[in-house]
Amino acid sequence: MRITAAPRFWWRIAIVVFAAVGLLVGNSRLVFFTFQSNVLVLVYFSGVLYWMARRGTTATPAPRMRGLVTLAILGTGLIAHFILNHGDSPFPGLVDDNPAERVDSQSLFLLHYVVPVMVLIDWVAFGPHRVVRWREMPLWILYPLGYGVAVEARAAIFPAAVNRYPYSFLDVGKHGWGYVLGQFPELAAIFVVLGALLLGLDRLAGRTVDRRVELAQRPAGAAPGLPDELGGDRDGGLLGGASAQVETDRSA
Repeated sequence: MRITAAPRFWWRIAIVVFAAVGLLVGNSRLVFFTFQSNVLVLVYFSGVLYWMARRGTTATPAPRMRGLVTLAILGTGLIAHFILNHGDSPFPGLVDDNPAERVDSQSLFLLHYVVPVMVLIDWVAFGPHRVVRWREMPLWILYPLGYGVAVEARAAIFPAAVNRYPYSFLDVGKHGWGYVLGQFPELAAIFVVLGALLLGLDRLAGRTVDRRVELAQRPAGAAPGLPDELGGDRDGGLLGGASAQVETDRSA
């Protein structure tokens, strides 16, 4: 199969383009989690595209890293919408009368909404599935928690830094240590739920792939679970075919 004929190839090109445009036209700084997570998306999917083109394969490399990237960018989108923007619609800002505000809103719309949704769709629609294990999820959660610790350390060491506290809920001067420290378990819980959701979607998508393989391999008019004329069990053979596909994914 030619790589340029694979939908996932063009989908991932679009992810890279939207992430790059959002980062370049906005006022993002590295201290913001939004910027960091979108840089992760840009770097990871650029590497994926290079891998696919260089090797002539539709397989996806580093699936565990893909899980971390997906969790980080999904957390970016949900936290931005529900916590930072209080659930307000982002659309009015896209047509703001002030050109500078309009461009900044358009940049944030790409980084907070378009890229997270596209990466989530990529996670569900394209393999490999059922490669990442539940025990690996805590490693994903260390990144956002480590980010929070780094923000507090930076604020303590460089009190005059621009955007000393990039997010209000991390501002010790405004809320005090008790409140800020209480945010870390809440953040951990949010990312645990998101990670569980991602892994659940991954398992569900894997079962859907298995079912499609089973239906494609079953002879027309055959009933599931009935032995064929050679004495073999079709379910066993079909499951073997599905397993082979999963194993092919894992080899990536």
